[in-house]
Amino acid sequence: MRRLLTAVATSTFLLLTVPAIPAAATPARPASTIAWSTCTDTTLAQAGAECGTLQVPLNYAQPAGTQITLALSRIRHTVPDSEYQGVVLAAPNPLGGSGYTDPLQGALLPENAGAAYDWVGFARRGLSPSIPALSCEPGYFGYDRPTYEPATPVEEEAWLDRTEGYAQACDTGSQSALLDHMKATDTAADMETIRTALGAGQLNIYAHSYGTYIAQVYATLHPRQVRRMVLDSNVDPTRVWYDAANFDQNVQMQNNLELWFAWLASHDDVYHLGATTEAVTQQWDDQLAAVTTAPAGGAIGPDEWIDIFLVSPYFQASWPFLGSAFSGWVHDGDGATLKALFDQLMQYGNDNTYAALLAEVCTDAPWPSDWAKWQADTQATAALAPTTTWGNTWFNAPCRTWGAEAGTPVKVDGSKVAGALLIDETLDAATPFEGSLEARSLFPHSSLVSVPGGTSNGATPGSNTCVDATIAAYLTTGTLPTRVPGRQADRECAASPLPTPTG
Repeated sequence: MRRLLTAVATSTFLLLTVPAIPAAATPARPASTIAWSTCTDTTLAQAGAECGTLQVPLNYAQPAGTQITLALSRIRHTVPDSEYQGVVLAAPNPLGGSGYTDPLQGALLPENAGAAYDWVGFARRGLSPSIPALSCEPGYFGYDRPTYEPATPVEEEAWLDRTEGYAQACDTGSQSALLDHMKATDTAADMETIRTALGAGQLNIYAHSYGTYIAQVYATLHPRQVRRMVLDSNVDPTRVWYDAANFDQNVQMQNNLELWFAWLASHDDVYHLGATTEAVTQQWDDQLAAVTTAPAGGAIGPDEWIDIFLVSPYFQASWPFLGSAFSGWVHDGDGATLKALFDQLMQYGNDNTYAALLAEVCTDAPWPSDWAKWQADTQATAALAPTTTWGNTWFNAPCRTWGAEAGTPVKVDGSKVAGALLIDETLDAATPFEGSLEARSLFPHSSLVSVPGGTSNGATPGSNTCVDATIAAYLTTGTLPTRVPGRQADRECAASPLPTPTG
């Protein structure tokens, strides 16, 4: 989990081995107890959203104890109340940020399918503008860090000291109490409190990437409160989080990076980085060595270089602007653009998203404390994925000595959920496709739509017309693609065309 970002073939076989659960009737318009007002967030305000806050228990075992404040946003339905379909609550994606602006995605659906819903998002506990917001070491993703791949025991020890120091910094002061209550189960409990405050009998849930795990947990604990559910890029709930957030990702991440190299080579007339994948790869290696000796723009060393360009395995939409940045450095010595990208992509000077992400994944399930295991697993994976492995290990390494005690993960069981639409691109690296196949097996009334050859993670709606049409049909009528036998997708949508290069 390296990046903190904020981006049909019909079957004829019907699976009959599991009795269907009847879907709920069209809901009545709920009466919310949340005081809504104009949003101060410019993007939300321009979209006509309204914002509010909700007090929830820090510790649900002590509901009358300390309270924390969740920040919520809502874009209301625009159809007549007689056509109202209920609340879509976005299960926040810890990898992508707070979820506060997630209601904006409803307007991206075709056929005006989102207009029948109230779209609600919230800043996950610990994330601004919810209060309190975690921060451990704001400059942690700064410049002049030790090189990701240690060449000596001294360099390895420097990273161990650094990650242990970050974990210790998080477990200090008043925020120590919050660290004990940042699990997916806590966020799921917040979702249930939000449902009650909204006056909604049931929720429709939309989740991306790591947010799918929160949605899976909520659906397991509150299956009758789930009306419809769209889960894009599914986490494998049986592998949280040492495997899912670490070693399951690295090889496909490396492969997707090389797919970007091949795309750059196919547009050598634009980027001039080499006409073959091998030539672009050599250019990459040469520049990585160069910035190791003399950082680009006086700031971008090997770690920063890798951080910037490892956005490419996540989203094909990033390929053109990253290609321009790569080419601009090689041919024009443009280090300023690289620095600006690093500052933006890594949220330079603000560790809120990172701290809150670790606060969940470090405590949802136990992590190994023995560095020898981490080291052996990292070295084995690095042999297959030399560019992508070590940085991912150090990204997650604070979990090895995290101050809050880890819990026992929920055994996800979606058998009582009426239905769910699962989506994934088959070359997704951040949440590998196997996770969506596993989720499909755990939610027997679900259907999985795959995008063979697609590499993007959590990119719906708006990225693929076939996928978007399937989502729109499901949210409008509750109709899912017919389920087929075996461990496979139930419908395939062709991958979107590769992006057009920009000079």
